[in-house]
Amino acid sequence: MARDNSPKVRQQKELARKHGRRASHDRILIVSEGRKTEPLYFTEIRAFYRLHTASVEVRHCELGTAPIQVVRYAHQLFLNGDKHKRIQAKAFEQVYAVFDRDDHDSYLEALELAASLDGKLRNDAKQPVTFKAIASVPSFELWLLLHFENIQAPLHRDDVMRRLRQHIPGYEKGAGHAFSTTREHLLVALQRAEQLAEQFNAYTDPEPYTAIAGLVKVLISLTS
Repeated sequence: MARDNSPKVRQQKELARKHGRRASHDRILIVSEGRKTEPLYFTEIRAFYRLHTASVEVRHCELGTAPIQVVRYAHQLFLNGDKHKRIQAKAFEQVYAVFDRDDHDSYLEALELAASLDGKLRNDAKQPVTFKAIASVPSFELWLLLHFENIQAPLHRDDVMRRLRQHIPGYEKGAGHAFSTTREHLLVALQRAEQLAEQFNAYTDPEPYTAIAGLVKVLISLTS
């Protein structure tokens, strides 16, 4: 059966119609803490759903891995662009800064800065820009683990990795193929992440939480 007609793809497109607002004209900038894991994951989604690179730009933070640096770099990249990367200044409707709780000292500061920027910036069309922190407690790998387990209690990032490797033997950060490896269980992971979000949020550390699900739904909605 062709990939585009598979039951899983049909389910995911139905999910886009049910959960995602029509965003086919929105330009999205994603800046991540990680240099490989998160960029590869979102790039893989972009390729799978055949989203144009002009609609979804994925970059890692070049200032460092601290959450506040991720938010500042996303802000800087939006305002100034980068001619070497062919990114035009203010050429986005939505900006997302992706980072982990881990043990970062600047985590709360980063959340506050992102919140202060949301709706305050204007793009090249003079429209207000969505600016969101996409945080995970304790780490991005919680999102991947939710594809296999219904996590309800706090976990240290090392425990998340250990349990994830029980489902994805040999998993390592930056190895790639995280989306294709977990895609079969995407719908259940979205449901579990939404259930967690009903109880916890980015500020209720150490309770498990991830906003990755919301960003994934935004990207899927671009196909509708």
